[in-house]
Amino acid sequence: MTKQAAPSSKTRAMRELAELIRGRRTINLFLQTPVPRNLVRDAVEAATWAPNHYVTEPWRFYLLGPEAIGRCIDLVRDIVTAEKDAKAGAFKARNWAQKPGWLVVTCQRSEDDRRQREDYAACSAAVQNLMLYLWQAGVGSKWTTGDITRDARFEEIVGFDSDRETVVGLFWYGYPKLTPEQKRRDVGELLIERP
Repeated sequence: MTKQAAPSSKTRAMRELAELIRGRRTINLFLQTPVPRNLVRDAVEAATWAPNHYVTEPWRFYLLGPEAIGRCIDLVRDIVTAEKDAKAGAFKARNWAQKPGWLVVTCQRSEDDRRQREDYAACSAAVQNLMLYLWQAGVGSKWTTGDITRDARFEEIVGFDSDRETVVGLFWYGYPKLTPEQKRRDVGELLIERP
């Protein structure tokens, strides 16, 4: 009897995992309800179990507090104002001020091109772990790599050394105000089978 229950339990767990993966969305609008710090810490811990060649563990996670967030908002205002105009800069700053949680993920640099690609891929896998863990807890996220992440002033605000680390992304997280619908192409269009 136990042997028959295991496959059904395993099948249910696989279905639930697939639903979690398919259900995760990029969130743009967040509630202002704070996300518990221990939940973010647990998500980061889960992220570190991503596959990484030779167990390099190339990722670093920077959890930004109110002061650093305020400086990032000022910086994005300056960047957008310089690129467009003051009105656009103010709009962007107001929008970013609505993002409740901020996390920056970086990847350790390597002089070996192959290792750098493998490490960046590992960091991307870690990010997926992080976002899925948060999503399972009802917390949405958005991965961004805009101009701010390539600005030297951002490096100083966050406190990493761009000679040793490269930014994988700036991640906003929080409880979703709105969860968008999304579709994917049929797997038959994407899976190429060879004899």
